[in-house]
Amino acid sequence: MGGGDDEIRTPAAFPQRQKARESVNIIKRCQRLGVGSGGFYIPGYRDGAKLNLRMMCLGKNWDPNSHSYGDTRPFDGAQPPNIPEEFKKIVKDAIQASNEFLKQNARAASAVEEVPPLSPDICLVNFYTSSGRLGLHQDKDETKPSLHKGLPVVLFSLGDTAEFLYGDVKDDDKASKVDLESGDVLIFGGNSRLIFHGVSRIKPKTAPKWLTDETNLRPGRLNLTFRQY
Repeated sequence: MGGGDDEIRTPAAFPQRQKARESVNIIKRCQRLGVGSGGFYIPGYRDGAKLNLRMMCLGKNWDPNSHSYGDTRPFDGAQPPNIPEEFKKIVKDAIQASNEFLKQNARAASAVEEVPPLSPDICLVNFYTSSGRLGLHQDKDETKPSLHKGLPVVLFSLGDTAEFLYGDVKDDDKASKVDLESGDVLIFGGNSRLIFHGVSRIKPKTAPKWLTDETNLRPGRLNLTFRQY
């Protein structure tokens, strides 16, 4: 994919019959994992600066200082929890649904470039409060074979709506915007695997009431990003 406005994968919500069940299950599983060993913490840098979010790594730990992956967290030695199998299935289903959507909307079958299959062994779980944000960046710390193949990044949004930025360059003024609502799935890979992307703001009180009632999710947005190392 290219990085133009019309070429990024449009967020596709879970099918309505699955949305409630899957959203609730994902949140509750993250809540349980988040209070255990390797759970949520506020990541920071050596100079003392902190990211404006809480993070938990599943599968492999990502270190914001070294921009590298490891088996344990440097600051406390905790091992990241495994990625739940049900999460991997949802990733597989999302890619399959994306490819079916592309085929159905392609003018000619030969013009369809399918999203490559993903065997996620990394999941970064970020929780943004109402004031949370994340600057434009690239997901480029995976292995060269993974990046070379253009293996996709699969992103799930739950809770409050996020204003998501994306573009070819690291410039907020030139970035395009799309609202990611609760239940939306965003996939980018292929030629757009290294797009710059970030979160400019969280829109308070936009989470579905049934979701917050069922899960006791705090005000904010839960984001899961799946990758293959």
